[in-house]
Amino acid sequence: MTGEIYKQALARLKKAASYADIDPEAVEKLKHPKACLEVSIPVRMDDGSLRIFTGYRVHHNDLRGPTKGGIRFHPDVSLDEVKSLAFWMTIKCSVVGIPFGGGKGGVIVDPKELSRMELERLSRSYIQQIANFIGPDTDIPAPDVYTNAMIMGWMMDEYSKIVRRLSPAVITGKPIPLGGSQGREDATARGGYHCIKELEKKRNWDPKKMRVAVQGFGNAGQFIAEMLYQDGYQIVAISDSKGGIYRPQGFDVPSIIHVKNNSKELQAVYCEGSVCQLVDATVITNEELLELDVDILIPAALESQITKDNAQNIKASVIVELANGPTTFEADDILHAKGTLVIPDILANAGGVTVSYFEWVQNKAGYYWSLGEVHQRLQEIMLREFKRVYSLMETHQTDMRTAAYIHALNRQAEAVVAMGTQGYFSQHQQVMQKINVVAVA
Repeated sequence: MTGEIYKQALARLKKAASYADIDPEAVEKLKHPKACLEVSIPVRMDDGSLRIFTGYRVHHNDLRGPTKGGIRFHPDVSLDEVKSLAFWMTIKCSVVGIPFGGGKGGVIVDPKELSRMELERLSRSYIQQIANFIGPDTDIPAPDVYTNAMIMGWMMDEYSKIVRRLSPAVITGKPIPLGGSQGREDATARGGYHCIKELEKKRNWDPKKMRVAVQGFGNAGQFIAEMLYQDGYQIVAISDSKGGIYRPQGFDVPSIIHVKNNSKELQAVYCEGSVCQLVDATVITNEELLELDVDILIPAALESQITKDNAQNIKASVIVELANGPTTFEADDILHAKGTLVIPDILANAGGVTVSYFEWVQNKAGYYWSLGEVHQRLQEIMLREFKRVYSLMETHQTDMRTAAYIHALNRQAEAVVAMGTQGYFSQHQQVMQKINVVAVA
């Protein structure tokens, strides 16, 4: 399976390129990561032993700006995965029109097995190994799977020590007292929420009649479940890494979030004040959640959850990808043939990198925005780009993911052409040849 995820990413690029009238050099440049770094990360454990962890950082493309992308701590991290995620970040930044390229990082580790002090040592040691590979104008990391604001704060602090100057703009997703931005915590979910609300207008939904299943109940999954719940949507199924719960009449989402964050257990509960009681629900697997009879399915966990093996069984009419790469290339064709609308990750979860961009801008300027300003700017960008992608989908009569890739390719092509392509240089060569011929004559 080595290289399989990246091959699928390139297959989507090739498919979109067949629709886009762009210079071939734009496509060729996107096929190849600029640089891939693998590092060994020594960590002194609490018992005095030394462990060496493997970490990665990839710069995919920096034509439109410094590379940008999260760092994940997970036992299944691989270079292929990190390359693919960096590629998607390049496309995602182009889709929403922010001046970044794609980057990504990861460490092969199960952070749940580490103490808090071991986790801090790992985070700082990772930055020590990649310090020359990142920077406020080179590559800007952010949180991802099993990393958070505090870890970003440690990493920013370690980088600042190495370069001997305070450098808040090197990392985004930091705690607010350390230069983080208002609105960053729920940005990924809020971006997806705006996509759903715009689709709600286009399809004239009654939220109270819409049933929603959320796979993955971490940061993004919790926030979008609560936002939709507050608007009247029925959140009928939720899952985390251990499994899920299903209740046809819906859950009281704030109660479940309260218990999950305090006990780390996903339970079907209803809380009134400080008193919580269990409610009837069916225990299901993550795989079963994907195939429930719901209107909206939100994969908010890891990649490759919807595949050619289960795509035909997906009953949701709309899929909103808050996770990165939850649907495989083969599954895309099956879903499109069924008439399932997939709002792709490169649009649906772009709220995270958009508010990361806001944080970087604020760090650079030393001037910080209010929560209202952040929300307004994010909403403007998400609605504007959703409408553009939706219009391209209708124009080309294709799926929404391909339309988003076309949109991104058009922006990438503009940057490539601005640097000069074969057409420009060959034209110049032809002119020079004519001049030489005339001179000889």
